[in-house]
Amino acid sequence: MTGEKGPERSAGTVEGKVHFPGESGNGRWGSERTSWRKQASAAFIVEMSAIHYTCQRCTACCRWPGFVKVTEAEIAAIAQHLRVGEDDFIQHYTRLRPQRDGLALLDKPNGECAFLDGSDCVIQDVKPGQCRGFPNTWNFPGWRESCEAVPSLVKP
Repeated sequence: MTGEKGPERSAGTVEGKVHFPGESGNGRWGSERTSWRKQASAAFIVEMSAIHYTCQRCTACCRWPGFVKVTEAEIAAIAQHLRVGEDDFIQHYTRLRPQRDGLALLDKPNGECAFLDGSDCVIQDVKPGQCRGFPNTWNFPGWRESCEAVPSLVKP
């Protein structure tokens, strides 16, 4: 089978042939029991699947300094949740983002979110979309070293 062409996309090549993780790298398509077609199918399934991380509420992302942007709708929801007026919420819990293009939640002096209380989020039920999306829609350098989110494959 060494003369057959393999799939276009692969983990790498050895001597112009497809090399899948776990192969010996000897330029062959794999063992007698596993054809390159089966290996290509497995690689395609993984490639066509997305990795989704399930939050374990470890609060590592809440402790990372930075800007948590908030929209007008999020401001209204958080203010209502905290039972304060929107203007009071803006004055006491937000800051202007550096490019002056919106507001972000305040941080505590140590860099963690102002709404983090120990290992609980005070605004969990109405937290901003940026918080809800972590780490699936955004993340920061080195996040895997501190975040306990559990990965799983999800078919598109």
